[in-house]
Amino acid sequence: MSGQFKRLLVTSALPYANGPIHLGHLAGVYVPSDIYVRYQRLKKREVIHICGSDEHGVAITIRAEKEGVSPQEIVDRYHASMKESFQRLGVSFDNYSRTSLPIHHETTQAFFLKVLEKGFLVRKTTRQLFCTKTQQFLADRYVQGTCPYCGSDEAKGDQCEKCGRPMDPLSLINPISVLSGERPEIRETTHWFFDLKKAQPDLIEWQKTHPEWKDNVKNYCRGAFEEGLQERCITRDLRWGVKVPLEGDEGKVIYVWFDAPIGYISSTKEWAIAQGDPDLWKKYWCDPGTKLVHFIGKDNIFFHALMFPAMLMTHGDFILPENVPAFEFMNLEGRKLSTSKNWAVWLPEYLEAFEPDPLRYYLAYNAPENQDSDFKWQEFQNINNSHLADVFGNFVNRVVSMTLRYFDGKVPARGALSAEDEKILELIRTMPETVGALHEAVHLREAVGMTLESARAGNLYLQEQQPWKLMKESPERCGTVLNVSLEVCRALAVLFHPITPFTSEKIWRMLNLPGRVEDQEWDQAGIPVLEPGHALGEPVILFRKFEDEEIQKQLDKLTVSEPAQEEDSGIAPFLDQQVAYDEVAKLDLRVADVLEAERVKKTEKLLQLKIRVGKEERTIVAGVAQYYAPEDLVGKQIIVVANLEPAKIRGIESKGMLLAANDGERLTLMMPAQPCKSGARVL
Repeated sequence: MSGQFKRLLVTSALPYANGPIHLGHLAGVYVPSDIYVRYQRLKKREVIHICGSDEHGVAITIRAEKEGVSPQEIVDRYHASMKESFQRLGVSFDNYSRTSLPIHHETTQAFFLKVLEKGFLVRKTTRQLFCTKTQQFLADRYVQGTCPYCGSDEAKGDQCEKCGRPMDPLSLINPISVLSGERPEIRETTHWFFDLKKAQPDLIEWQKTHPEWKDNVKNYCRGAFEEGLQERCITRDLRWGVKVPLEGDEGKVIYVWFDAPIGYISSTKEWAIAQGDPDLWKKYWCDPGTKLVHFIGKDNIFFHALMFPAMLMTHGDFILPENVPAFEFMNLEGRKLSTSKNWAVWLPEYLEAFEPDPLRYYLAYNAPENQDSDFKWQEFQNINNSHLADVFGNFVNRVVSMTLRYFDGKVPARGALSAEDEKILELIRTMPETVGALHEAVHLREAVGMTLESARAGNLYLQEQQPWKLMKESPERCGTVLNVSLEVCRALAVLFHPITPFTSEKIWRMLNLPGRVEDQEWDQAGIPVLEPGHALGEPVILFRKFEDEEIQKQLDKLTVSEPAQEEDSGIAPFLDQQVAYDEVAKLDLRVADVLEAERVKKTEKLLQLKIRVGKEERTIVAGVAQYYAPEDLVGKQIIVVANLEPAKIRGIESKGMLLAANDGERLTLMMPAQPCKSGARVL
């Protein structure tokens, strides 16, 4: 950490309180952040780790509606579950709060009013999707459709989880109400907008000062700046959430992605009150001597690298983040994690079968640091058995056991050192600096790999020196080797603590050392301190090997949880709602000639078509690039909805929508069986 900073404030993205924690959450945010914070504490830096449950997301209300209970009942249940799961995994938050608390509502409302006072909030009448069946405006997460940027069919109304782009529900292709399964209509409503566009110049200049950020964050922001930031609607027509503190706005709440990051501030306030100093939070949020670091998943880059910094800038009283390490996604057995399809490994279930440290180690070793990674149960087994049981655990257990057997469990005296002794002692002396530099840069996989190298080196040293033979030939030399090996064990306890804290504490007890590992100094980890004659504790097995049967049991859970396959080859079921003829008659279906076609840049599924409908030429954007090459369509005739409201898709105004059939395997465009006059009406 740069000398200009006096303290660290580390935040982990607030998880939605609508379900248990799964390994995707852990790999993308919470294990990396906890390893970073535990390292910083060992460096004796002033650091606090802040998080809490995000309890105002639309995902909460959707879950509540499905279960027929109140949103409060949902958040109470899952807040307690998530907090317990984090504790059992050893994720060491200094404060884990929740956004339903009064302190958060008050903090968010005060923030809103301050930004309003600064002139960055604009009240506008806007169009919004409305579900006629449930008679309500649809908040972003109540809408699902096709992403206009990457073509993903599972984009939500606020963001596409595949490409990470923020979304306007009106820009979704073929939007559907999550509540009713029907296509919503567009109605007008009034909301408050945050003028993100106005903040863009300051954001650009600020980000120029952080060339050290991860490429995925910098590239995302660069693309957003090139496209141009837009005003963001920050209120919703909902009953659940932080109420807008203005007369005339009854029935409206502050949008969850405006209020959620403010949860970091309110959680820090709650922590300060618990410390007996209610103003202590200001030292962390308002003093330039604080280094603020946000740990997030890549789907949160927009909100933590653009939206929240702009909010902080606009408010004016707060520091800005110094780093926003965003991790990619972790898949499961070669497939994307899906909580709705139960294709996930839930932390509470994992902890019923296994210890926490093997999972912490594997998720760090296999972290989705720069690209998506894949959790595989058999690889998890192999890594545990080879890295942890055979290398790390075996080394420590053998050293302590041989000391117990050969020297009555007391640290033997150190005699003259050989070149091999000097080499291993020098290695552990330099390891804190080597590994520490990787932790500082949040190069997690390298840090884990280098830490394991310390254990490998200890194993190799033990194998080469063979103290079991030396005890017969030269007990004094055997004592020196075990003395050196015990110092390596002590160093490993400190070096591994950020990654496997429970195991490090076991080693500390085996060595019978005072205090706890977390109280030690990182920089002193490799300095020999053991006194000859010091009595050790009892050796224990640090890591058990996982058997094939118990791993297969976990794989079988995934097989059982697979969604049932439809017998009709994936063809979508009929909609329940009947539509009056007069409604269908409103659609103006026409034959159109395709004049030109090209792929939309930086997308996988979108084509831009120039068409002629009668005498009029217009442009439409369609998600058909996976099935048709541009040259396949030029000169062809297609059927289009000619009176569809224009929509901006990827910055292109699309005037119309083509018709196609989806049989679950491919998309087929609807074309006239015989050539027709351009503009001919389809009846």
